[in-house]
Amino acid sequence: MTKAFVPLLQLSDSPIVVNISSGRGRLKLIPNEWAKGVLNDAEKLTEERIEEVLNEFLRDFKEDMLETECWPPALSAYILSKAALNAYTRIVAKKYPNFCVNCICPGFVKTDMTFNAGIFTVDEAAENVMRLAVFPSGIPSGLFFFSQEFTPF
Repeated sequence: MTKAFVPLLQLSDSPIVVNISSGRGRLKLIPNEWAKGVLNDAEKLTEERIEEVLNEFLRDFKEDMLETECWPPALSAYILSKAALNAYTRIVAKKYPNFCVNCICPGFVKTDMTFNAGIFTVDEAAENVMRLAVFPSGIPSGLFFFSQEFTPF
């Protein structure tokens, strides 16, 4: 979807993209060392490499090999989708250096998905995202934020 907006973003003096991610997408939660290595190698990271990781995961899922191949034991599809989004964020940030492209986990939010057990209200989570979206120009690009703070992928 980001590609569709590139022409419009290029018209802006300060183009900003904020991808909504999750702390579950952090690489430390992926036990598959090969996948973690691919997604962590910012210099060699490409859309094709991300797709390769996801295709390998999908193949192992279909063959009931997730545990054998060291994929996350729970919420594996969610974790991999968010890790892929985080990696894609870095690709877009590198491809468009005049854009500010980051991803954020807005926090553990009280929603149906969390059975309302979250820490943040929906409004508080939205504030975390908006703070990043309207941040003054000059903020580094290609980063992962957890709530309001930069954190490693």
